[in-house]
Amino acid sequence: MRRIAMSVAAVSTMVLPLAGCGVLNSAGDDASASPTMGDQVTVGLLLPEKANTRYDKFDYPIIKSKVSELTHKKGKVEYANADADAGQQADQMQRMIDEKVNVILLDAVDSHAIASTVKKAKDAGIPVIAYDRLAEGPIDAYISFDNELVGQVQGRSLLERLGSGAGLSDKIVMMNGSPTDPNAKQFKEGALSELNGKVTIADSFDTKDWKPENAEANMTEAIGKIGKGDIAAVYSANDGMAAGVIKALKKAGVTTMPPITGQDAELDAVQRILAGTQYMSVYKSYPDEAEAAAQMAVAKVQGKDIQFDALTQDRIDSPTDKQIPAKLVQVSALTKSKIKETVVADGIYSVDDICTADYKAACAAIGLR
Repeated sequence: MRRIAMSVAAVSTMVLPLAGCGVLNSAGDDASASPTMGDQVTVGLLLPEKANTRYDKFDYPIIKSKVSELTHKKGKVEYANADADAGQQADQMQRMIDEKVNVILLDAVDSHAIASTVKKAKDAGIPVIAYDRLAEGPIDAYISFDNELVGQVQGRSLLERLGSGAGLSDKIVMMNGSPTDPNAKQFKEGALSELNGKVTIADSFDTKDWKPENAEANMTEAIGKIGKGDIAAVYSANDGMAAGVIKALKKAGVTTMPPITGQDAELDAVQRILAGTQYMSVYKSYPDEAEAAAQMAVAKVQGKDIQFDALTQDRIDSPTDKQIPAKLVQVSALTKSKIKETVVADGIYSVDDICTADYKAACAAIGLR
């Protein structure tokens, strides 16, 4: 609970200054709002998969805690995880519609396939907020990280690691995310905006379901085509796939890893960064995203329109809708020297979590104690 409480304070600062300017003294102000409903709020939360540990470990418990806080412990969260099955997620969402939840936070397995079910929710009068991934269909709002920036940070970090001598003779393998995830396309576009014309993309894969074992198989194929000694770096869109990439390289006999990117700052990845087998990850503050999503959901169904608008000042287009109210949360590169000021400072992991027996020497070397 300590970690969640620290992040609540951080998110609260995004809203409180607006009150000082009089912005919340209308439909968004607790004192004067005429809410659609009171604190008996039921938020449906649909998360996409379990391969990435963040969803069960961070997103769900943080959203649950924040909804409880915002509703004086009278609200609740109905949670379902689709385990990368788009059909299962559609069934889960339909059940929530049938159960008449008040609002749905949807992190889509397949952003296109879920559109018809989003329409069913809309027809039933249930607002849908796209969470982390931009779903198609008539969604009411979207909250995620700045996904193109994620790819830019990854691509820029690879170039910095390769150094000023990097050029078209350097062969890069791109291990992109799932083709059904619109975020993966944005990550890739951001990375390519940094890498194109500066290095050679020798092979590129769109990795089914983001699964590490699929990334491992893809990397094995790339090694066979390029040669293990001719791979200068690997762009991996997330940490789970980075683990699969590293496994394939080790099986091929590589002992010193090329620089490999990641995303999500998973604990295993932080430890790999310490050990030098993974170069970097992208740190995204899940508490900030999750708590803001909970605020948006509760404000939406309680009729606090000014507060909702204050939380969704960005705009984004999907293939089906334009100018969707949105909030894009910023990200940062996590390299070995940044561990202390990111995941440790924000209470995501403690030093004890990171510096287990196998990593004590590496922790001591960077003053992490």
